[in-house]
Amino acid sequence: MKVLIVGAGPAGSTAAYYLAKAGIDVTVLEKTSFPREKVCGDGLTPRAVREIQKLGLPHPESDGWRRNKGLRLLAGGRSIELPWPEVSDFPQYGLIRTRLGFDEELAVHARSAGAVVLERHSVTEAMRNDDGRVTGVRAALLDESGRKTGETRDFPADVVLAADGNSTRTAVSLGIRKRDDRPLGVAVRTYFTSPRHDDDWMEGWLELPGRDGKLLPGYGWVFGVGDGTSNVGLGILNSSKEFGKLDYKQVLREWTAGMPSEWGFTPENQVGEIRGAALPMGFNRTPHYSPGLLLLGDAGGMVSPFNGEGISYAMESARFAAEFIIDASARAASGGWDASDADARLAGYADHVRDQWGSHFTLGRAFATLIGKPAVMKLALRTGMPIPVLMRFVVRLLANLTDPAAKGFEDRVIRVLESLVPATSNSAPAPLDMSSADTASHSSANSADSATKVRVNP
Repeated sequence: MKVLIVGAGPAGSTAAYYLAKAGIDVTVLEKTSFPREKVCGDGLTPRAVREIQKLGLPHPESDGWRRNKGLRLLAGGRSIELPWPEVSDFPQYGLIRTRLGFDEELAVHARSAGAVVLERHSVTEAMRNDDGRVTGVRAALLDESGRKTGETRDFPADVVLAADGNSTRTAVSLGIRKRDDRPLGVAVRTYFTSPRHDDDWMEGWLELPGRDGKLLPGYGWVFGVGDGTSNVGLGILNSSKEFGKLDYKQVLREWTAGMPSEWGFTPENQVGEIRGAALPMGFNRTPHYSPGLLLLGDAGGMVSPFNGEGISYAMESARFAAEFIIDASARAASGGWDASDADARLAGYADHVRDQWGSHFTLGRAFATLIGKPAVMKLALRTGMPIPVLMRFVVRLLANLTDPAAKGFEDRVIRVLESLVPATSNSAPAPLDMSSADTASHSSANSADSATKVRVNP
């Protein structure tokens, strides 16, 4: 079986490693060349660290992997430090690692297992046979400056994995569009030279006071990179009435202008420009499986609506995809199987992803709607921040750090909550009833139909 992966980010390189390790013929096409930047908070929760451990990827602090103890949350003039919980299935530490180094090390790790990683290959479209099955991709070859050379190349494959991020030209070329009934976020970030670069905590700001003390929309973070700089950024959800109406870079400037001067988050200490990216949440591109094609990570909208975390889910989806492909390949090699049998087996990938995170993402979609309402957010912070035990539970829920087999109170409560809601669907969306198109559009823009009732459909 020949597998082609589009994109050498966390999802693509993780899948490539597992497949190559299993002896599968795998090629990865990456449109840029390493090292390259990606807009990200650079924060890895224990859920992401678990995937790094499963990969066997070394991550010593001497090589730029900075460990942290947990979350420091700030809101309403209060600050609370919450260590990462002790959960049997996860490590008790997080990491800060710039995507500049992280993605390159993942690609090198995939190559070490036998994967072929081709840089400066920009995929423009997926190819299909007469039956509609994806059979490969077409890529434009780029020069060292990232410009098209005018040359294209076709890459045939038995299976294609779209791991090309939020923009995913692979899926778009097949008519697989974003879903307006799912959450979307926008994040901006930059780096500052700062004495806070060696902070042992991932700091989350649940409120953003500006230079005049007035609260700004969104949530923010300050993550010490350990190299003399801090990653400082903010995000905003489309459940907020300000979404799409603001200059997010200016919001970041206003927020940092109100911070203590000794932190050094000033224009003269800024390293690089302020850059932004979309956060595709809650399975906002489906179906996750089409004959011959699997969507991984951001390409399938696998960013958590709870906390904007995408790297762990990207790497997990890659591991799941590899497991299904390896199994299908082994069955085919044993004889008696054809392409339709393999497709039937691979279709289980989407069901597995939905089983793993569907209910959690449904809760997250409701949460995203609620925090977009300032009155609700203010009441929640006023109630929760003074109660550490409650905030520890919230962190476990938001970071999805639970043990499915554990009998502890927090694990049981989270399991009950997830059992009470339908799992978010990741199959193809139903055709839109044009008679309700205006209503659907209005609901999508506001993410809820009232301030007191939240309804989330699967």
